[in-house]
Amino acid sequence: MTRFLLVVPPLVGHTNPLVGVADELTGRGHQVAWCGHTAQIRRLAGDDALVYDCAMPSDGRMDRPPGLTGPAAFRHLWERFLVPLAEAMAPDVDAAVDAFRPDVVLSDQHALAGALTAERRGIVYVTSASTSAELVDPLAAFPKVAAWLRELLGGLRERLGDPRAEGDPRFSPHGVVAFTGRELIGDTPLPNDRVRLVGPVIAPRHGDAGFPWDALDEDRELVLVSLGTANTDAGGRFLREAVIALDALRDRVQGVIVDPGGLLHDVPGDILVREYVPQLDLLARASAVVSHGGHNTVCETLWHGLPLVVAPIRDDQPIVAGQVVDAGAGIRVRFGRVDAARLRTALETVLDDSGGHRTAARAIGHSLRAAGGRHAAADVLEHAAAGAPVPD
Repeated sequence: MTRFLLVVPPLVGHTNPLVGVADELTGRGHQVAWCGHTAQIRRLAGDDALVYDCAMPSDGRMDRPPGLTGPAAFRHLWERFLVPLAEAMAPDVDAAVDAFRPDVVLSDQHALAGALTAERRGIVYVTSASTSAELVDPLAAFPKVAAWLRELLGGLRERLGDPRAEGDPRFSPHGVVAFTGRELIGDTPLPNDRVRLVGPVIAPRHGDAGFPWDALDEDRELVLVSLGTANTDAGGRFLREAVIALDALRDRVQGVIVDPGGLLHDVPGDILVREYVPQLDLLARASAVVSHGGHNTVCETLWHGLPLVVAPIRDDQPIVAGQVVDAGAGIRVRFGRVDAARLRTALETVLDDSGGHRTAARAIGHSLRAAGGRHAAADVLEHAAAGAPVPD
């Protein structure tokens, strides 16, 4: 039996893939513990999860001005959220290591307290890369920002990690589990030879009960609209345009809209609006997805062979949206400017497969399913624990 400590930030999209991995490790006879925001981890992983709570900066919220995009948004993310998050979590990660005594730490790429604490204490750690954006060097066109980030990470390592260590702490030399596929990242060289592309984790999730399945019309195509859980303040206008577009297509389409911020009111009765949805179960019945380009939603959608209309907002979303378009599996629209008419046209295009988007999505889905998901991720972790190379 091997003891694995999973260190995650307070972000749903970074935790969800590891829920299935944790279940797989447990099923193989290993012991798993979590380190992060207890309430969120238990909501996603179940009340029985062993969790070591971590302090969070500003209640773990990623507050940013809605209009902040590009390099400015990137700097704000690191300076105001990710670095303070690492510093806030580090003492509690250290305490979790003392209490749980893990053989391997699986640290999310953006929960650097896990990687740096393991590095300093001589524990094998594996990186969990919940987005493909970091794998394709998003700062290649911004050398000054890249130099700034290297300096920022160097200072963080001085404070929390082993100052003698080399390399980028976002990419462990012991292994990187990346929840994406080669069809999305293209021919881009990977950051090191320990990266394993495993595709998305498709596994049962906790807390998905209560959806009104009997309200779905099986005679119409289901379209899921989701902007994720971190964009509630920015999405009101977009969601209202989506309602108009879906209502105009009501003869052939039924929409399900995820609205965690409660931004929508007076929605036509056959469009379902929910704070949260059982996304994987809905994808199994859907025909297309409208998304902000969040990496998990994109990969889970493509795993199911569904085309996308992507409206990226910021962070990794423009990169992921570009990957979808380059792969031929979707249409990109402008989040801040698209209107209902353009959304309707984009939806009709992907639903009719007039541009081959559904065909491309199905081909990508076959490849993502072959990548191995949670089983392949668990293999990487077991190999790391044994000091063996990352398996092919």
